[in-house]
Amino acid sequence: MDTSVSGKTVIVTGAANGIGLAIARRFVELGANVVLADKDEKRLRTEVEALQNSAGNAIAYVGNLREKLTVNNLMAATIDAFEHIDILVNASRQILTSDPLTDKDGVFEQLMHQNVTVNLRLAQAVAKRMVEQSAPHKKGEIIGAIVNLSSIAATRTMPELMAYSVSSAALDQLTRSLAVAFAAHGIRVNGIAIGSLMSASLRESLKEYADLHDAIADATPLGQIGEATEAADAAVFLASSKADFITGQILAVDGGRSLVDTVTIPAH
Repeated sequence: MDTSVSGKTVIVTGAANGIGLAIARRFVELGANVVLADKDEKRLRTEVEALQNSAGNAIAYVGNLREKLTVNNLMAATIDAFEHIDILVNASRQILTSDPLTDKDGVFEQLMHQNVTVNLRLAQAVAKRMVEQSAPHKKGEIIGAIVNLSSIAATRTMPELMAYSVSSAALDQLTRSLAVAFAAHGIRVNGIAIGSLMSASLRESLKEYADLHDAIADATPLGQIGEATEAADAAVFLASSKADFITGQILAVDGGRSLVDTVTIPAH
């Protein structure tokens, strides 16, 4: 068991359900101090209550991170509770379909803001805090880690998921760019591109489409849909000292699907 995250302070967004919740749970199980951030207050508080007897500490932060003030308040709440910030996991993301010819509902702008701009703002705020709390730090010393949750949709071409695919690709490039920009400060930035994992959105889709489970499993070389804990383990690894010489990388957690995937089945 990796104990290098024990005692670290971690912010996990999108933490009320699905993959974000699985990531937050794993960090708490390993003894970290975790701030679970989400706008779903009822679900969030229920999940935080369930984590109270774990090895680490868990608190809830309720708010819509699309609002700049909410980001500032999240930072303040985290520092007030745990005094410092060591790890950020941007797991909040949105998947929507749209008509690429018109985008009359403004889905493209919405997903670019949710999946890219929000993550950028929070990464910048967290990085600034990491630098301040660690000053002065030695050259080559790692002072913090950021992990962005992306998707293999970044390299797939499905017209109805154009906005999601483009926002995922933009997030991957943001991850690489921030990795270079923050490296001199000792902050590592990596991403996880998920596919064929049991996310909250996929779970809802499976309820609606009876044949979807088998279709996704058949399109995945390992022949199954992975659990959200697969992404959680990847996030812990990328945030831990075991990955201290890894930055700017996008780790695909997809059962091999991105190696052979056709473009007819959404990756979720």
